[in-house]
Amino acid sequence: MLPFSKWDIIMRSVQISSYIPGRIRLRSRRLIGNAGLCRQVYAYISNYHEIDSVEVNMVTGSVLITYRPTLLRTNHELAKMEQYVVKHIERR
Repeated sequence: MLPFSKWDIIMRSVQISSYIPGRIRLRSRRLIGNAGLCRQVYAYISNYHEIDSVEVNMVTGSVLITYRPTLLRTNHELAKMEQYVVKHIERR
């Protein structure tokens, strides 16, 4: 379980739709048509230098996060987030 943080709030309010090391796609209906929330999510996630890119799509409600796994895992908070993703990914 993630400690209570902004990541905790983000991860509990999205569906984890895909994961491979270095690439995570999240989805949330709350992002659809909500430019303000999209900007907030983008600003928070892109603030981490361990994350290479963030794409937030207001039309589909998706967030694509790309990163270098070895670099991301040097940040304890982000390493916990990735572990949470691995544990909670939707299995199809």
